[in-house]
Amino acid sequence: MRNSLLFMLGLTLGGCAWDAGQGFAVVEPTVRVAYEPLSDRAVDDGYQRLSSDYQVHVDSASMRLSDIELLSSSGGTGGTFDPANPPAGYSLCHGGHCHRDDGALIPYEQVAAELGGGGGSSAVVTFPVGEPLNLLAPETRPVACEPDCALPEAQVSQGRWSVGSLHIEGTVRDGRATPRLPGEHRFKLDLAAADSDAPVAVLDGAVNLPSDRSHPPQTKLDLDLVLTAALFDPLDWSTLKQDSDGVVDFNDAANAEARKVLLERLARFTPTSEVTRGK
Repeated sequence: MRNSLLFMLGLTLGGCAWDAGQGFAVVEPTVRVAYEPLSDRAVDDGYQRLSSDYQVHVDSASMRLSDIELLSSSGGTGGTFDPANPPAGYSLCHGGHCHRDDGALIPYEQVAAELGGGGGSSAVVTFPVGEPLNLLAPETRPVACEPDCALPEAQVSQGRWSVGSLHIEGTVRDGRATPRLPGEHRFKLDLAAADSDAPVAVLDGAVNLPSDRSHPPQTKLDLDLVLTAALFDPLDWSTLKQDSDGVVDFNDAANAEARKVLLERLARFTPTSEVTRGK
């Protein structure tokens, strides 16, 4: 009895008292997504230099996120995931992700979790995002929690972003003295899965959020994703098909391989998180 009283007194003095029914952590989540120029890539007129010496200027960019899940690590007893032998429903596994039959890029951890093998994880909470985000005028948007912002006891270690679509328009030109692509050309990129409910890409980022009785429950969680011109680094723009107006449209079947490259490149961007504990 004496030990229990001392324990409760210690929690009160330490500012870590919990109300009845309160979660181990109660999150206040926000989401921000941006396309940002990099100073070391800057050239004239707002263009950004690519590693290929092409230059791009983005004047329209938006992303729709299906949702963001917070995951905690968990074990499993099912089959073991082997990237060299993709499971049913996947065609190729490399670079930390697998190509699902519907075109989505799924991280190894999610594939392993689906199999129930080691290294799996489970969702603790989901943040539905809904409306598209303007990447050129980024906002820090509060989001809701499903099923609840009061989390169960868990060690949240990962955030999984399901990208529903990505739309970018801009201009490309060649920065070399002898241009491979004469003049300036418009381009448009619309990445979306054929199945509107399937993500076009899944991005994983680390989250360090202990949901336990050792930390103050009130938790501000800021989730952030930044895209840059590095998205376009792998492309040889001179080989891409243009329409009758000189526009490079990545939805054109002739540019399917380049579109695939951009999907793979998108999957390499890593979201970040900032956790601020309250009292």
